[in-house]
Amino acid sequence: MPTRPAREPQPLSDPTESPVPIETPAPVDQPSNRLALAMAGITVLFWASAFVVIRPLAGVLSPGGLALGRLAVAAVALTVFALIRRFRIPRGRTLLLLIVYGVLWFGGYMVALNAGEQHLDAGTAALLVNVAPVLITLGAGAFLREGFPRWVIIGSVVSFGGVVVISAGAGDHRIDALGIVFCLTAAILYAAATLLLRVGLRTTQPLQATWIGCLAGMIACLPFAPSLVGELSRASAGVWLGVGYLGLFPTAVAFTTWAYALSVMGAARTGATTYLVPAITIVISWIFLSELPTVYGFIGGAVCLAGVAVTRIRR
Repeated sequence: MPTRPAREPQPLSDPTESPVPIETPAPVDQPSNRLALAMAGITVLFWASAFVVIRPLAGVLSPGGLALGRLAVAAVALTVFALIRRFRIPRGRTLLLLIVYGVLWFGGYMVALNAGEQHLDAGTAALLVNVAPVLITLGAGAFLREGFPRWVIIGSVVSFGGVVVISAGAGDHRIDALGIVFCLTAAILYAAATLLLRVGLRTTQPLQATWIGCLAGMIACLPFAPSLVGELSRASAGVWLGVGYLGLFPTAVAFTTWAYALSVMGAARTGATTYLVPAITIVISWIFLSELPTVYGFIGGAVCLAGVAVTRIRR
């Protein structure tokens, strides 16, 4: 019988070489993260200025009237943009989440904050409201399954320590218990609304969510319309300009940039950036109201900056 020719032995492959090239993913640059951080910065600046603008207006307009006036200006601006972009109103669970978010934050938070600033100065109010980022960090880990990232927790604790340092320099101001209650209520509403918005942003766009939330908050504040009309009829041009500024920039613009940052960075990291608000509020008060920051304000502001930087650390 003819025998089959023996097969030539195949050379062993070098175990250090792979016959099929394996592509190692290159480090991915994330411009969206940088843009989100910039959007959060815009929000922080405008929200800090809002505390300073609200303070003199709180002596002229009622808390509900000021909230309604601010929201009416923002609603008009956002509706014009929504008509241009032809936004579609979401349905079902998403719409319900955005409505509740709007009532809590645009409605309840603003009324509570305005009431608080009738009893407290702008800097102290900003300090008290900044309990919210701690609540957001805990809520995001517990309810949104964002976990408890080590550097976010450490940075939040550091920044909150900065807030405590700043508050140590507020001893010269008269602290009203009712004002504290109003501002802490605002902080709770702020944190709850942020968590709801984070869920709603999974299926809708930031600007769209801000528009719907603003409309919901304005409708919730409509019972304050009679007082607003009466108060504005006796108000000066400066009051009108102040309401217009609050509606356009700290509301229409800042809440939209906040929603974008929230959709990209998550609730815990975005919330941590607002620890900068009290420090910036002190600086703005110094520039426009001639209120010189204390040594505690400078030190606490630096600590807040350091804490926010810590939250940006990646493993």
